This record gives sequence, structure tokens and C-alpha cells, in this order.
Amino acid sequence: MEEGTATTAVPAALGTAATVLLQSLIRVDTVNPPGNERRIQEELRAMLTEAGFECELLAAEPDRPNLVARLRGERDGPTLTLLGHVDTVRADPEEWAQDPWGGAQIDGWIWGRGALDMKGQVAAEVAACLELARSGWRPAGELMLVLTADEEAGGTLGAHWLCQQHPDRVRTDLVVNEGGGALIEIGDRRLYTMSVGEKGIFRIRLRTEGRAGHASLPRIGDNALLRLSSYLAALAEQPPPEPGAVGEALLENLLGDSLTGAEGVRAGLERLRTEQPLLADYLVEPMLGVTLTPTKARSGKKANVIPSEAEALIDCRVPPGCGQEEARRQLAALIGEGDYRIEFTEAVVGNTSPIDSPLADAIRAWTADADPGAGIVPTIMPSFSDSNPFRTAFPDAIVYGFCPHREITQIEQAPLIHGADERVPVADVEFAAGFFHELPRRILS
Repeated sequence: MEEGTATTAVPAALGTAATVLLQSLIRVDTVNPPGNERRIQEELRAMLTEAGFECELLAAEPDRPNLVARLRGERDGPTLTLLGHVDTVRADPEEWAQDPWGGAQIDGWIWGRGALDMKGQVAAEVAACLELARSGWRPAGELMLVLTADEEAGGTLGAHWLCQQHPDRVRTDLVVNEGGGALIEIGDRRLYTMSVGEKGIFRIRLRTEGRAGHASLPRIGDNALLRLSSYLAALAEQPPPEPGAVGEALLENLLGDSLTGAEGVRAGLERLRTEQPLLADYLVEPMLGVTLTPTKARSGKKANVIPSEAEALIDCRVPPGCGQEEARRQLAALIGEGDYRIEFTEAVVGNTSPIDSPLADAIRAWTADADPGAGIVPTIMPSFSDSNPFRTAFPDAIVYGFCPHREITQIEQAPLIHGADERVPVADVEFAAGFFHELPRRILS
């Protein structure tokens, strides 16, 4: 290939290699906790070392290593990092139609925990990197593969630890991670999501106090649980959607119309809800403003005692860049003033990368070649991923989430991630492997 030439030619065996690798990854149980990622990381290190990568395992705990693999270039250039995690959430085999750790291939689908989140992407990334290295291709700059532990528990032993304790080992210019590449079909258009940021996470403990008494005499005490329940009932509503650059761009792409200000965004969201209700609920509305969701509650110590104290944990997600004050303000707006106390138990400020960049241009160009007529739309993840600590540690880096799926849509994917019967089309694993094989050649040639 001549320098700078773009091509979508994919080696014939690449898709099969990615599929077989995915099956083997699923068959290693890395449910977190406890994780036990070492076996997978050692096996992947051996493959990548044999192909020509320089590899090291970096671990905060012995059985929880992170893998950093480098393919160094012969000329100066940027560092492109393909990022992934190898741990998964739990699975209850009794709820599944197939063994969650069987990696079965049935009717063109690979079944198992992690098929979508995110061993499927890891398999596609690794298979592509192996093919590139074995072919003799070398980058202008550096191609880096970072596979982390502990993402599903917040990344304390994974991406956070790497970026804080070993920033020089993972310093990068460009990153492609999970969180995007889902297919949206709206009318006769096909659009792929590209995650450009993540909301912040602020977990709030809401506490009420009362006066204890015997439960057989309900008027003798002051029931703190009843006080708490009145505040929680107010959280059946959510703060109104708010405009933002990414949310507006997404809605305008989906609706084909320009939007102006908060009223325009809210009207656009309601219009989308009438046309595509699941798309509005699963993708668009969570991006727009603050969300507040009670997840845990506790009160009392004995069945026959009126509780004198009660508390609930509220999961609050705020737009990138906003802090505790915005979370506090929106909570107060819903539940009003009252005799309660709040305490922040966890705080992660969200962050974003620019919607437009050379990396975004390369992703758009590949999509146009691989799926003619399809486009890219920016999104904000309402949940956390390893992209956040990389953006925080390296403010000048461009970090996107993109792993393309052509056979399964956003609406079909969403219930399977962290759910029972998680599975991915073989064709989508092959499609993603083609993307990760081509992107480095477009960026680093």
C-alpha cells in the first residue's frame, strides 16, 4: 500500500481469527469481582509478542494485570491506542438459554458473557493487530494496544491506576475504545454512533431523621422512612432535558432539522419519541441534562421499632464538565426544601473530546467506504468507561468510542449488554475486525 492510501481490503482469514479468539476469551471466566484476568492477559501477551509487539503486564494486584503492547514505527508520528477491558459483569446460568461461558456459535451468533461488553471488541482489536504486525506493516508513529482489568468495578486497578501510576507507559495521542459504533436505522438512513464523551457520576446519600417508638403505636413516633419515601416519590420525575452541543448535533442528525435552545431540544425530543420511542428513551434523553435514580434504601434495625433514621442512595449523572453543585441543584429542584441531609459518596467528573478531528474524519471515511451511504452521529455515554481516565490524564488526546456493528442495531444491542443471553453476530465481529485493521493504516501511514 502506498503511503496515505486508504483501502477497505480485509485479509480473508481476519474475520475467522477474530471469531475464534472471541470464543476462547468468553470461555475464560473473568467476572468482576474477582476478575482473575491474569490467564487471558498472559495468553494475549504471548500472541502479541510472537507477532512483534513489545508487551508488558502492569498490575496493582498480582492476579489483576493490565496488558500494554506496542508496535513501534520506523518514522515519527502519533500514538494510536486501541483500548479495551477483559473483565465482565456476572451472569446467572439459570437465566440464559446457553452457557454464559461456552462461547457457542449458533446460527451465525456467538453467545456468552462479554460477547458485546467487551470481549467482542477486544477480539477484533487483537486479531487486527496480530494481522498487521505479522504482515510486516509498521506505523509512522506507534500503534498501542491497552487491555485493562477491573473496568466493570470502576477501573481502580485498571485504567485509573495505569493513568495515575504509569502515565508514561500509556501516554497517547489518539484512542479508540468502547461505547460507540452502534447502528441506528431511522427512515431510510443508516447512522453509526461515535461516543465523544461521558457524563459525570455523582452518587448521593439522602438521609432523613425522626423519632423511634414501638411499631404497634404508629402515632407515638416520627417515622424517618415515611419522610424519606416522600422525597423519593418526587424522583419519579426527572429534570427537564437541557441543550448541549453533542445532544443538539445528534437530534439534528436524527430529525433532519435545526434546533434552537432548550425549547427546541425538548420539542425535538418529543417528536423523536413519537417516531422512535425506544431510540429516544435508550439513547437520546439520557444524554440531555441530569438524571437522578434511587438505587438503594435502608432504614430501621428491628421489625417492631419505628425507624428514627433512613437513607437512600441516588445515582446522579450530569453532563460532562458539570460538578457537584449541578447535581445538588437539580436534586433540590425535584424534591424541594425539607428536613433532610445529603452527602456525596462518589464523584467522577465527565469529560469530552471534540466532535471533529482527524481521527473523526478517518472514522467517517472508513464508514463511508465500508457501508456506502451510512453516516456518523456523535453521542455522549451516560455510563462510565475507561475513556474517562485517559481523557483526564492526557487532556490533549482525542478519545472516541467506536466499534462498528452492521447487523444488530442500537435498540437490539441495549438489552443484551449486562443482560441474559448476551450475544453478537459473527458478521459484526468480522466487520469490526476489518475496521481495526484499516484504521491504523489510515492514521499511521
